[in-house]
Amino acid sequence: VQLQASGGGLVQAGDSLTLSCAFSGRDFSLSAMGWFRQGSGKEREFVAAVNWDGDNAYIRESLKGRFTISRDNAKNTLYLQMNSLKPEDTDVYYCAARTKKWLVITPEYEYWGQGTQVTVSS
Repeated sequence: VQLQASGGGLVQAGDSLTLSCAFSGRDFSLSAMGWFRQGSGKEREFVAAVNWDGDNAYIRESLKGRFTISRDNAKNTLYLQMNSLKPEDTDVYYCAARTKKWLVITPEYEYWGQGTQVTVSS
């Protein structure tokens, strides 16, 4: 299984970014998917997750209203829409896949992408 995250970059506070995660090597529709983030010297933190069919998703409480997770099973791609970005959103963002259909908000994901850097300047 390979996960390729993209879409990160340097933006200003208040801007938006959409991260993408291309998935290959397994039936995408059998996997719950998640986004996590980690900054230098910090623990990896849950951001968002979605079930195999996209019908059930969960966003970290502090990010609700600004971040949205979605997936396109026809394109084998996971997305994270991030709006009204803040400097504290600066981190490396990782996409992750489970071998199970149901989301979890802990790092119990078997497959991880390489991460994409998001930097938000004030």
